[in-house]
Amino acid sequence: MIERLRILLAEDMATDAELEVLELARAGLRVTHLTVQSRGAFVDALREFIPDVILSDFSMPGFDGMAVLALAREMCPDTPFIFVSGTIGEEFAIRALKNGATDYVLKDNLVRLPSAVERALREAKERVARRKVEEELEALRDRLRSIVSTLPDVVWSVAVPSREILYVSPAAITVFGRTQKEFYESRALWSDLIHPDDRPRMMTLWENASIGEKVEAEYRIVKSNGEVRWIQGRGRFAGDAAGRVARMDIISRDITEQREHVRKLAQLSRVHAVLSGINAAIVRIRDRQGLFDEACRIAVENGKFRMAWIGVVERDAMQVNPIAWSGDVRGFFDSAPAAVTETRPGGQGLAGRAVRGMKPMISNDVRNDPQTLMTKECAERGINSFAVIPLIVGDGVFGVLALYAADVGFFDDEEMRLLIELSGDISFALDHIEKEEKVRYLAYYDSLTGLANRTLFLERLAQHMGTAGQRQQLALVIVNIERFKIINDAFGRQVGDALLKQVAERLLELAKDPNRVARVGADHFAVVIPYVKHEENLIRGLERSSRRVDGDPYTVSGNEFRISTRSGVALFPSDGSDADTLFRNAESALKKSASGDRYLFYTRQMTERFAEKLSLENKLRQALERDEFVLYYQPKVDVATRRMIGAEALIRWQSPELGLVPPMQFIPLLEETGLILQVGAWALKRASLDHRGWVERGLKAPRVAVNVSPIQLRQHNFVDVLKQAIIDGIAPPGIDLEITESVVMDDIQTNIEKLTSVRRLGLEIAIDDFGTGYSSLAYLAKLPVQSLKIDRSFIIMLREPNTMTLVSTIISLAHSLGLKVIGEGVDAEEQATALRLLKCDEMQGYLFSKPRPREELTALLDRADS
Repeated sequence: MIERLRILLAEDMATDAELEVLELARAGLRVTHLTVQSRGAFVDALREFIPDVILSDFSMPGFDGMAVLALAREMCPDTPFIFVSGTIGEEFAIRALKNGATDYVLKDNLVRLPSAVERALREAKERVARRKVEEELEALRDRLRSIVSTLPDVVWSVAVPSREILYVSPAAITVFGRTQKEFYESRALWSDLIHPDDRPRMMTLWENASIGEKVEAEYRIVKSNGEVRWIQGRGRFAGDAAGRVARMDIISRDITEQREHVRKLAQLSRVHAVLSGINAAIVRIRDRQGLFDEACRIAVENGKFRMAWIGVVERDAMQVNPIAWSGDVRGFFDSAPAAVTETRPGGQGLAGRAVRGMKPMISNDVRNDPQTLMTKECAERGINSFAVIPLIVGDGVFGVLALYAADVGFFDDEEMRLLIELSGDISFALDHIEKEEKVRYLAYYDSLTGLANRTLFLERLAQHMGTAGQRQQLALVIVNIERFKIINDAFGRQVGDALLKQVAERLLELAKDPNRVARVGADHFAVVIPYVKHEENLIRGLERSSRRVDGDPYTVSGNEFRISTRSGVALFPSDGSDADTLFRNAESALKKSASGDRYLFYTRQMTERFAEKLSLENKLRQALERDEFVLYYQPKVDVATRRMIGAEALIRWQSPELGLVPPMQFIPLLEETGLILQVGAWALKRASLDHRGWVERGLKAPRVAVNVSPIQLRQHNFVDVLKQAIIDGIAPPGIDLEITESVVMDDIQTNIEKLTSVRRLGLEIAIDDFGTGYSSLAYLAKLPVQSLKIDRSFIIMLREPNTMTLVSTIISLAHSLGLKVIGEGVDAEEQATALRLLKCDEMQGYLFSKPRPREELTALLDRADS
């Protein structure tokens, strides 16, 4: 079915318009038409009728045909426009076509009108389609330009063979260091940038180009600042209509880091192959020379080193003597510097320096290293870097492993880490081979100090006890170095080991017989003192020995250390009739000793007390499980009004067997065993719940202060434990923490951070026992605390002028820092009066109230509210 056309006619003669429509219908075109005679009607028709074709007379009264054409081109430029006129001349016809008319038909030849209309419609459709394609192509070009401009790689199109740059993307400045403009202006720029060694190869690629051939090449460029970068180019050659190579389209990428990564992986793979191969050889080879020969062979064959050799240090001649090698040696050792102490003009032999310094020596650019002596010999073998690694056995250098590589800069941190590990494995193997026959020695002696270990010492102790018999007395002393772990952690194991050896030397000097001294633990030594006739002489001897071991400082690696020791002493035969029992009892005495004790003797009474203490510890653990701990509360009062404004929570133990146990009988044991962590967390939670209970009953709940143990504060998770403990409380801001002054100052910076986090939880903090510690005023101002508690030792001495002055100073200082002051241990009215005169803020003590159970304090709060 033929599509119906919408025809708009601009015609002042109705008969002419009818003839035009009739002619179109006669040709088989289905037409809907509208005839207009004025400008306004024409404009309305364009907007509302929306014609497919416009037919217009050329000459109309008051409405010129060229004006009609101008309106049509402005409002609907794609609609075909045909003049149908009887008066248009050739000149006007040409003018009309130039101004945008599609065609013209003379009224006396209307038979041509249908074909003109059909052709005009067809051309209009083609024109719209073509424009759409062009718009889509332009949009595609815009997208491509946008994509290409953001690519880190350079996109090229280069004419062949002229090398004219047809297109280069903006990434040229990043990859090649040159702008697009520079490339467009200079055809030779790209080839000039290519490294001279790679330029012939890349030019040959151009000269041998063929259509459709894919191009992939890697080459170096030299930037204007001298930097050398690796470039990868990928693309293809395209031809023209005549079948000639016309251009090359290519993408260039900077692959410097990628190549370095690949090179590094290959390099590490070689070193890993050497490490794996030599470790396998260590397992199967028990002969030293055989191991050395195999190690050198593996280094050259698996590791692709140009040369490898192993030399041993000849102590008498003080030189390194090569005993195994592989690779391109060719008389290398004839001129190699071998002396350990030798210094030649221009530098020193690396092997000698590695032995003297007991550390690897590296030359990563032999040709340009002024300290390398054998530049010529290395160049002849294609060697550009080498390393000499000492093989350390015991305390000295047994020999060296020397490896030579073709690559400049081969021995970086990663390779050296693996090679040092390898040298350690070889050193271990050497040590194993040399000491294989000394397995029994290693089973009975401490490898660090050379002293007897615990096993051998117990045998020797038994021999000493057998020699002494039941009539002679001997002493067993077990010595512990206090806080040795701190030294070890802070300065490293090597320093710690060196310190242990020096301590062992002093003990040997004192004992005068190595059979009487042993190392029986990480920081424990044991000494036998035979023929003890008088205990007084033994004590004096122990004092002298302790001063000798602890007195003078130890110097290790330029650092000076002072140590303190504690000793546990057990006597034969009274403290044990066999070696195991005597040793165990000496250890028990050591465990009983406290920091500051030089020595402690073992006695039966001590054993009984220890058993009693162990029993109490078990009961404390059960008390924790059975919820036998309770909190008592001692009120704090306002100095002026004597009104209760706070309370200190105090832990009590309500034991079914022992009754209400005073805190001094169990708190120290809780801290010693670490149970204080659980009990302290319980106390915080219980105080928080009690406070919540008072609030929920509508009472005016006092602030509750809970003491924090030093052990609790030192825990790294102290704040998290505290947060968990108070989580059930309704008002954490009602809880205070009381922390002893000396504990806060122990690790001030860490504690400031912890206490700041505590403040963020809404708790307040008081410094307890203030005046008995060693606070720095500078740090006191930085501490996030709200109050100070003056220790009761000052309160009971307030009658003395000096004490009064000191307390007054503390209160003034606290107030100047914005802190409240609490006087604790106030037992007499005159003490309370003095504190009031000194403007103390709060008081606590038996003058006002003894510590009370929760129920009693609740009753007090009830009465206060009524």
